[in-house]
Amino acid sequence: QVQLVESGGGLVQAGGSLRLSCAASGFVFRINPMGWYRQAPGKQRELVAVIGTSDVADYVDSAKGRFTISRDNAKTTLYLQMNSLIPEDTAVYYCNAVRTTGPSRWRAIYDDWGQGTQVTVSS
Repeated sequence: QVQLVESGGGLVQAGGSLRLSCAASGFVFRINPMGWYRQAPGKQRELVAVIGTSDVADYVDSAKGRFTISRDNAKTTLYLQMNSLIPEDTAVYYCNAVRTTGPSRWRAIYDDWGQGTQVTVSS
């Protein structure tokens, strides 16, 4: 079955950096666009970054210039390098395979979300 295991979160001061990882299995990783989502307390889950099968990436405006999404198909692992973190980045971060539903519109494919990894940015 599909497994998505996120790691790398933690507590960091504003301005700091973290690198998140997502180990994926149970589906053909290399043929799927992948995305990083986050969910802050009391808010809906939002898509933060997407990377296509040819490594073309897209980001939510708040992440542009600070976050970098990447993938290693040989390791079936997705990464999110987060720099210049701000308190508003505090959330649980999740990964999932995604499919396009229109220009710059994506939807998560799998219902089996991982446990996520907590990112907390202190001011």
